Amino acid sequence: MSGQIHQETLTEALARRLTVAVDADTRARAGLHLADWLGCAIAGRMQPAAETAAMVRPEGMSGDAFYLGLLGNILEMDDVDKRAILHPGPSIIPAALAMVLSTPDLLPHLPDAIVSGYEATIRLGRATGPGHYSLWHTTGTCGAIGAAAACARLLNLDDLHTAHALSLAMSQAAGLWQTRHEPGSMGKQLHTAHAARAGLDAARLASAGFAGPLSILEGQQGFFAACAPQANSADILKSYDHDWLIHEVSFKPWAACRHAHAAIDAALELHERGLDADQIEKIRVETYADALKFCDKPDPSTTIEAKFSLQHSVAVVLRKGRPEISDFDPAAIVRSDNAGLRAKVSVASADPYEAAYPAQYGAAVTVTLADGQQVVAQAPDALGDPENPLSAEEVRQKAMVLMRHAGMDESSAQGLLDHAGALSGNFLPALREALLS
Repeated sequence: MSGQIHQETLTEALARRLTVAVDADTRARAGLHLADWLGCAIAGRMQPAAETAAMVRPEGMSGDAFYLGLLGNILEMDDVDKRAILHPGPSIIPAALAMVLSTPDLLPHLPDAIVSGYEATIRLGRATGPGHYSLWHTTGTCGAIGAAAACARLLNLDDLHTAHALSLAMSQAAGLWQTRHEPGSMGKQLHTAHAARAGLDAARLASAGFAGPLSILEGQQGFFAACAPQANSADILKSYDHDWLIHEVSFKPWAACRHAHAAIDAALELHERGLDADQIEKIRVETYADALKFCDKPDPSTTIEAKFSLQHSVAVVLRKGRPEISDFDPAAIVRSDNAGLRAKVSVASADPYEAAYPAQYGAAVTVTLADGQQVVAQAPDALGDPENPLSAEEVRQKAMVLMRHAGMDESSAQGLLDHAGALSGNFLPALREALLS
């Protein structure tokens, strides 16, 4: 209708937010997330899901995004935004890397792309509300918009074309939580792979003039109406303390679901006090309800179930201390000492942890000893959260440990991290050798 005033949609408003300049400190933060993803992906490449996908890996730039998107989430050590309850890195970084691998001249712009991608995914994830997360794997559904944002930034798209990229990506949003209920399902990794590829393809299409539905989020048959009954659309544009939300993302030190990390931290404190596991009679874990929903698995039978088991995670830590990747392997699951301690663990939702969630991921572990004595440890914030952070050096050391676990020699692993940190010309050949050869 002639003269009608255009009402800006949420994707258009978000696109404007994503194209502003990125400061040096935030670019450096993006480099830490790149290092973290590299460690997770290189170690993940050795797992069955990656080995299976490699046999049918698609070709080309989109194929690279898809395959790289499989890798970072496999070990459950990928970064996480606790308020959005999602993992930004596994879809955003692969999509951006796939584009840079195809066009190496874009490498200097990689940190800005990562920052924009994280911003889009986190803002959408925080807006979706608990009704979405109860059924949908938010990492998959919201990962696509971040992958599109990252690739749009690399392509230097203007605000309108960026908005079309975001809307096309959200038209493809997918990922149902049913995948976690069936042992052996690799669907969780398919979600991140699909999001990476969908976002990259959306950005490329938008750059060529392919238009998307700009009201895809708030429209009457859009994403919020279909998938997020408790969404708060205002959170898409909410003001936060940080200019860029990548600074609020957590790093994961342990190879388990993030919902188990606070309990691991509390159990580790008890172990480090000198607690004798042979004297334990009872173990009680108190945390928030979502931790139980995802991680109340008293008798895990597979690696992925062990990673999503509060009982197994706490038992391992009380017995030996810091958990390693191998502590979630089948051999560790069937160990009689782990199984014996698992059987002594009870779990419950309780305040203050339920009331504080998701702003805080907390837990307490109470151990009753054979003589009746009770000892308690509390972890109000999981290690790696902004309130209880890992240092930059600890993040890099985590990446080194993961690469060494995958069989890389120390010199090659350190070289890859150095090249990534400097964005040197040697980074892309080293990356291709480590992950795509």
